[in-house]
Amino acid sequence: MSIWSKQRQFLVEHGALLLRTYRQRTGRHLIEPSDDLELDAQRLFEAPFVVLSGGAEAEQILNYANMTALGLWELDWETLTQTPSRETAEPVHQARRAEFLRQVKATGFVDDYSGIRISRTGRRFRIKKATVWNVTDDDGLYLGQAATFSAWEFEPS
Repeated sequence: MSIWSKQRQFLVEHGALLLRTYRQRTGRHLIEPSDDLELDAQRLFEAPFVVLSGGAEAEQILNYANMTALGLWELDWETLTQTPSRETAEPVHQARRAEFLRQVKATGFVDDYSGIRISRTGRRFRIKKATVWNVTDDDGLYLGQAATFSAWEFEPS
């Protein structure tokens, strides 16, 4: 059974949340919207660019990745949703990443972020021109952060 089939309700609801908050923060659309939330969520999940999010926990846990992100980080859905977001960066880069995320929380979003990340199997890659934004509910309650980017380069091993 596919991730879409098993997680459909969550993917539709969370996809709509990511699309709405990205639009609110940046004034842009992640994908061209339709009048069908399920179709939009499926298009986001299958998009050729990365979309990834984590919750509001003190030790943020990843809670969403589209297919491109799952492939890039070499994760399955079950592993992803148990992974602390700090583990997407090597230990030497985690302090800088944490400071950056504090800045995003204070400002709402940041465009043009670049940094080194690491997959589950240890492949290093540089993300380029990422947008990171705060995810909030309809009342403005902070729910976590999300990121999107379409450019990355694998680092030599």
